[in-house]
Parts: sequence; structure tokens; C-alpha cells
Amino acid sequence: MIAKIWKKVLLFVLIIACLFNIVNKIVHKASMKEEVSASAQYVQEKLKSEQSINQ
Repeated sequence: MIAKIWKKVLLFVLIIACLFNIVNKIVHKASMKEEVSASAQYVQEKLKSEQSINQ
């Protein structure tokens, strides 16, 4: 009996957590331009650090 109740409670918590995660991602969604810019900056920094290590 208690196991069934806990199973329902945990399933409810899981559903709420998933919905919260989805809504949070929608609200704080970064624009495509920001994503591409951040990726390009990361790649440039990696290349610079690799070049400085090789020299």
C-alpha cells in the first residue's frame, strides 16, 4: 500500500521536474546568434591554447 503511494508521489515529482525544466529552457532560451558566437569564441580559444603549447 505504501509502495503504491510512494510510486505515485515520485512519479508526480518527476513530471513536475520535467515540466519545470522544459519551461525554464523555453524562458531562458539563447538566440542562435549567441550560440554560434559562443561556439566560435570557444574554438578560437582552444586553437590559441594549442598553438601556445606546441611552441
